[in-house]
Amino acid sequence: MRTGLAVVAAVLLGAAGCAGGDGHAPAPKGTGAHAVRPPAWDRSPASIAAVGDSITRGFDACTVLSDCPEVSWATGSDARVDSLAVRLLGVAGAARHSWNYAVTGARMADLPEQMERAAARGPQLVTVMVGANDACRSSASAMTSVADFRADFEEALGTLRSSLPKTQVYVASVPNLKRLWSEGRTNMLGKQVWKLGICPSMLADADDLTRAAAVRRDSVQQRVVAYNKVLREVCARDHRCRFDDDAVYDYRFGTDQLSQWDWFHPSTDGQARLAEIAYRRITTERP
Repeated sequence: MRTGLAVVAAVLLGAAGCAGGDGHAPAPKGTGAHAVRPPAWDRSPASIAAVGDSITRGFDACTVLSDCPEVSWATGSDARVDSLAVRLLGVAGAARHSWNYAVTGARMADLPEQMERAAARGPQLVTVMVGANDACRSSASAMTSVADFRADFEEALGTLRSSLPKTQVYVASVPNLKRLWSEGRTNMLGKQVWKLGICPSMLADADDLTRAAAVRRDSVQQRVVAYNKVLREVCARDHRCRFDDDAVYDYRFGTDQLSQWDWFHPSTDGQARLAEIAYRRITTERP
């Protein structure tokens, strides 16, 4: 009799030891009965807010040294761009339900404040494109550290989540600045404009092919790659966030996609390509 009781006790204790925090035994593997699944991605959000830097503001795409938000890849109204907002919401819907809070010259450190302003609108989707200005500094040593870049991005997402836990986020990768140098340096006027101080960490002395110059450019490029790794990793921890999988970084743009004012920012054609990349990423069933 004692032996039988001991067996029963062992079975009960074993069951208790395998129970979850709620006192229930976990579901058998493969049943999926208690599996936590990420929420379904909404491929047709009804409202959009954009945050980021001069690229999202359409800077130098229309006139020199001026924002041109009407050609913004994210929220613009210009038919030549066919912006993300127009593609998702239609022309009338984009006019009423899309907002652009990007700021020319912004760096990642500025994103939490922008995100707070965007969240006040209660958008169903927020687009993020920022990071180029963190690498484009007066020198390579002045670039934003990877640790600070990560902390600021995490804070920005946290700011959004504190008020809008269900809003979706699309994150574009930082563009390939070394390709920008290799493409733009073929234009004599472009190189002269760069001398005015556009992204000196990468673009200064565009024709300098010495080892020191190569090391400088490579260090900037490596920092951009590191920034994109941060964007990927932080976004991956949020079930309602989609990174573009380096689509913007990998896009092999040419001079037609660059502003004819500064050979740095996207032209109207470049903005259209960014809109297409974003639309494909957001509307695909699986990332």
